[in-house]
Amino acid sequence: MSSEPSGRFAAYKRSLAAVSARTGTPLPSLVLSFGILHELTAIVPIVGIFYGARALGIGERVVSAIIEDQKNVSSLSTHGDVSAPLLELGWAKQKMRAWVEEGDRQVIRFGRRYGMFGFEKRAPGEVDDVEKLSSRASGHVIAGDVANAVFAYGMTKALLPLRIGASMYLSPMFSRGVIEPIRKTIIAPFRRKS
Repeated sequence: MSSEPSGRFAAYKRSLAAVSARTGTPLPSLVLSFGILHELTAIVPIVGIFYGARALGIGERVVSAIIEDQKNVSSLSTHGDVSAPLLELGWAKQKMRAWVEEGDRQVIRFGRRYGMFGFEKRAPGEVDDVEKLSSRASGHVIAGDVANAVFAYGMTKALLPLRIGASMYLSPMFSRGVIEPIRKTIIAPFRRKS
């Protein structure tokens, strides 16, 4: 019998085992390192982009341009002034619009949970109807820090391929330099003395 992994994820298991053997890091440590780095590459850019957009006033302008573009296309389509090919949005505009809507909902959740971005902190146990509070339903304008947070969220989503690549590249080094020393420190008291 062969010890080769079989099944749906066999190719991934072989690839991960090869990376683990080549880099000299245990596979669980490598996976944990990737997860930690993936989250760090989300948190650091979102905070940096938020404060950068706030300082430069970019967030509000970009988000309002995307929303205005959406309103223009909607009004032209209802008046019959535009032919169908002109109404078809490019992939990038569709993604930006989706990220603005998703970002708006995430900012509302975060703002209501922690009382940030001008939102009132919700009472413990209270459940928000985020769809009702979002810009599409309530007609609220995305401005100020909310727009900067929505912009930072969208830009962090756009950076996903770079974030994944950086996380994969840095995982073996992070595992050897941080995860393994911590693991060994935690396990050392439980080892039997021979």
